[in-house]
Amino acid sequence: MKQNVTIKLDTDLIRKGRVIASKRETSLNRLLSDFLRQIVEEEDSYEQCKRKAFNILNKGYSFGGKRTYTRDELHER
Repeated sequence: MKQNVTIKLDTDLIRKGRVIASKRETSLNRLLSDFLRQIVEEEDSYEQCKRKAFNILNKGYSFGGKRTYTRDELHER
């Protein structure tokens, strides 16, 4: 579902934004919409990767094979 959003921007910023949008053969609305979509997708992707990394850390690492040492042996000075 699409909704309209009203934002207040400086007149000079709007003018420059329209010039950029025109160079890219799009509208200022589309330019802002695409930019916001990109930010949201990057944030979603980051959060997904972060959750995946935490899940891996919570499961712990498996190096395969049998341990041939104890914790005390590793930290012996």
